[in-house]
Amino acid sequence: MPGDYPKTEIQFKDIATKKKRVTRSRSLSQSSTDSYSSGSYSDSFSDEEDGISPREKTQTNSHGFRDFCVKNINQCEFGRREIEIAEQEMPGLMALRKRAESEKPLSGARIVGCTHITAQSAVLVETLASLGADIRWCACNIYSTQNEVAAAVSEAGYSVYAWKGESEEDFWWCIEKCISGNNGWSPNMILDDGGDATHIMFKKHPDKFKNIKGIVEESVTGVHRLYQLSKNGKLTVPAMNVNDSVTKTKFDTLYSCRESIIDGLKRTTDVMFAGKHVVVCGYGEVGKGCCAALKGLGAIVYVTEIDPICALQACMEGFRMVRLEEVIKYMDIIITCTGNKNVVTRQHLDRVKNGCIVCNMGHSNTEIDVASLRTPELTWERVRSQVDHVIWPDGKRILLLAEGRLVNLSCSSVPSFVVSITSTTQALALIELFNAPPGRYKQDVYLLPKKMDEYVASLHLPAFDAHLTELSESQAKYLGLNKAGPFKPNYYRY
Repeated sequence: MPGDYPKTEIQFKDIATKKKRVTRSRSLSQSSTDSYSSGSYSDSFSDEEDGISPREKTQTNSHGFRDFCVKNINQCEFGRREIEIAEQEMPGLMALRKRAESEKPLSGARIVGCTHITAQSAVLVETLASLGADIRWCACNIYSTQNEVAAAVSEAGYSVYAWKGESEEDFWWCIEKCISGNNGWSPNMILDDGGDATHIMFKKHPDKFKNIKGIVEESVTGVHRLYQLSKNGKLTVPAMNVNDSVTKTKFDTLYSCRESIIDGLKRTTDVMFAGKHVVVCGYGEVGKGCCAALKGLGAIVYVTEIDPICALQACMEGFRMVRLEEVIKYMDIIITCTGNKNVVTRQHLDRVKNGCIVCNMGHSNTEIDVASLRTPELTWERVRSQVDHVIWPDGKRILLLAEGRLVNLSCSSVPSFVVSITSTTQALALIELFNAPPGRYKQDVYLLPKKMDEYVASLHLPAFDAHLTELSESQAKYLGLNKAGPFKPNYYRY
């Protein structure tokens, strides 16, 4: 990654129920392939299945628009209400929409988005459209889509291909449908969460990939893929690494996980945390958030780490630093958040106690070796949506959440306010890459310029009635700063 970032200017105005249905036990093959209930974290639908795949339905919205594929377009009114609630908790993104809408900085941008389909991401979609973009959207996770929200966005006239409980084949089909729109539509920008849209365009549509002006990626998995492409000289377009921007790591990644890990576990298992032994694998920003929340509720928290710096941080926060195999048989809850693969293996799970809860807070479903549990000697029982008992021959059972996928977005949701921070960052990154003059960004991976990070933060401060102190001319000169920022060098660690 280049050491010096191109000079950037912000071109906008200055900153002034239904009851849950319990599903009966099912066989291994059935529980692994069933479509699950609606993605609504508010449980506005328990979604009695009609047995028909959305791909087999012909649906039309109230305006005659058909270029979408969702679970049920008739859920749109409920989805719109959820989007309206999210808008109230996303002040920064709404402020950006209001300030930049007249300028249409994304006019001409054709964006394919592959992210979680939630009320919060719907606010982002409609903001990008208000700024002039033409959008097609699909899901980056087969379990996190809120069906009624997907219906609401489709009702508004946007092409959405997503529903909760997609099969793997459905997942890739939806991405393909978004990449190749009607009348020769082809994207010139990618907004990715996990790198799947980028991957499929790079591998299967090189003719379309060469027309991409920029990629914006927000997950550690997707960023890792981009750096690999760059290292091997295969990245042919500039990309913005939103995942490692200050406004993502220090807010969304930390504060979002601190609240949503508890929400996800409570909704799925009704567990009490006080006195429970919990091991958190990984002490990055996600792990820090999880550990802080669990400690606050009285859990006894252990941490595993490969990085001595993160390990020392955990120790100085009072957490026991262990190897997983040393404590696995004593744990009540296991949480992975490393971004790696095979962190929890079959050998580990063979040793866990009866009733152990196993879940993943990382983006990818590779951290828990779920495939090793799909063997004839183990029995799977569906307890409720996103909760499976995996039963050993001796009667021992574990509770596996979301089949090892991202537990917070699969089983509950995340706070809208911190998503607003990340979404505003994503929008600004798209605007910057789309409008950058030739030569400003090369075929490499960049961090968001510091000035933009500060702008994103400033858009959210009014929600707290926060008043920043202003530097005097002499103070700014003494520190060698511009009074308007940026206030920290690129190497500063918040």
